[in-house]
Amino acid sequence: MKTGLIVYVAGSGLSGVEIDCDAEVKKMGIDADMVEVISRSSGHFDIPDAWRELTVKGMQRIECVIAEQTATGGLKLQDRRLRLCG
Repeated sequence: MKTGLIVYVAGSGLSGVEIDCDAEVKKMGIDADMVEVISRSSGHFDIPDAWRELTVKGMQRIECVIAEQTATGGLKLQDRRLRLCG
């Protein structure tokens, strides 16, 4: 079963600090076949948009997790995951 993960970057971020969310997610070593990021700079605007994208690409199990921007400009995942389907 293919697994997709939606990373929702919460908060307004630090003023003047831009982060590369995709690069930060790759650094985390997330165990998923596909990852979609929702942030101000990503192409997705909300969870249903990213969920549809993962479903169209064949992901059968999709989970969502919240990430917060750290003081150093990185991302920190929260422990809770929400399973959307599968």
